[in-house]
Amino acid sequence: MPYDPLASGFAFNQYHANDTARTVKAPTKTGTTICGVVFSSGVVLGADTRSTNGETVADKNCAKIHYLAPNMFCCGAGTAADTEAVTGRLTTRLQSFSNLPSGSVSSELLLHRSFSDRPSKVVTALTILKERLFKYQGHIGAALVLGGVDGNGPHIFSVYPHGSSDSLPYATMGSGSLAAMAVLESEYQEGMDENAAKNLVTRAIKAGIFNDLGSGSNVDLCVITKDGAKELRNHQTYNERSCNLRESPLVSEKIELNTSNLTRATAASTPINTSRATQNL
Repeated sequence: MPYDPLASGFAFNQYHANDTARTVKAPTKTGTTICGVVFSSGVVLGADTRSTNGETVADKNCAKIHYLAPNMFCCGAGTAADTEAVTGRLTTRLQSFSNLPSGSVSSELLLHRSFSDRPSKVVTALTILKERLFKYQGHIGAALVLGGVDGNGPHIFSVYPHGSSDSLPYATMGSGSLAAMAVLESEYQEGMDENAAKNLVTRAIKAGIFNDLGSGSNVDLCVITKDGAKELRNHQTYNERSCNLRESPLVSEKIELNTSNLTRATAASTPINTSRATQNL
């Protein structure tokens, strides 16, 4: 329509174009249970190991506890590619300066330690994570539980995809967080020792495994103290097969197949002359 400089107000002639201008895809539901607990001398992080692709289990033993620095780790829930890209776990483990991913938090912490010649602080990683996630306004699907120990003591932070954060003695994220939080709120005690914290985190992740369809498989733990970090891969394993069919004595080595209903692929798919087929038979 021609532009009329004398006209004022809004024009609603093209309002119907809003219905067909763009199509917004529905968000994808992700499944994970992660949590962290502060104990007397450090922190314990925990996560399940199920990775889903829609309604399909893509990986039964996926690692969701990511390395950030020698004194801090980070549990990731949401899109696996986003959590790996944000933390930069693999490249920093290899200490490859020539191939550092641009923007990964672990790489920035590594460079910060190299220039300052002092250990990284947990609040430094928290600030970098919050700024990076807030910049993308939630389009990076990474919900994180950050845990570590520095000169100010043990810390647990939960970071949301939009950039907000919480600081609590225990935290949980993911689709199984409600079941895990029920265990943490009812059983957490201040000043607990390392074994009690490990058992509490294990029970919290187990609650998510057995009450959330998106969580499952095993329990991974990471214990961080002032002396260092210990990764406990597959600390607890659930839902194992009670019988392996290949090794079961109940299954004979040779299985006879019923071939009476089988049809040759060539005869079923290739057009043939009925008269010639009758003669061949």
